[in-house]
Amino acid sequence: MAFIVPEEIERYAEAHTTPPPPLLAELAAETEATLQSPQMLTGPIEGRLLEQLVFVSGARRVLELGTYSGYSSLSMAAALPPDGRIDTCEVDERHAEVARRYIARSPYADRITVHLGPALETIAHLEGEFDLVFIDADKPNYVNYYEAVLPRLSPRGLIVADNTLWSGRVVNPEPDDASTQAIAAFNDRVRQDERVVCVQLSVRDGVTLIRRR
Repeated sequence: MAFIVPEEIERYAEAHTTPPPPLLAELAAETEATLQSPQMLTGPIEGRLLEQLVFVSGARRVLELGTYSGYSSLSMAAALPPDGRIDTCEVDERHAEVARRYIARSPYADRITVHLGPALETIAHLEGEFDLVFIDADKPNYVNYYEAVLPRLSPRGLIVADNTLWSGRVVNPEPDDASTQAIAAFNDRVRQDERVVCVQLSVRDGVTLIRRR
């Protein structure tokens, strides 16, 4: 599904992106066949983008807010060094079950921990700094997630926020659309925050990269 760019451009970009390994392709197929809201699947383009961001940043500790079926966790794990780790947060037991099953079958089972429960509670219980934080959870809490993780970034840490263009609805958000209003408020908060430098990319449904000054 293309969210921002035309469908034929999305297909072309995917055709010119290194395809996912068989396990991720299987995971994508099961997600689309069995889980609600399969459009939430990260997919091959954004999955490879996340993998590249982990690789070029040299991230060793990754925090993910919103596991869904585990596609993004496995994508990022592929670029972790042997001593790297991912803590990923999920509130839905069914989603967590699928993710854990595929993580267990992957070469990265010892690097990924799925935490079941509200992400803000999990963040509060985790110790130390994060080299990369991927925010892809419930939209009304985006600002809360941002404020919780920004002080926890390592010196060269990066926040990656997903769905920040929200199918274009952020351009003219409807007053009664809570999720769109929340994303628009998040985008404004980040852009006006003198503590950070950000760039919003029109990849898939909008991806914003944020670092501290």
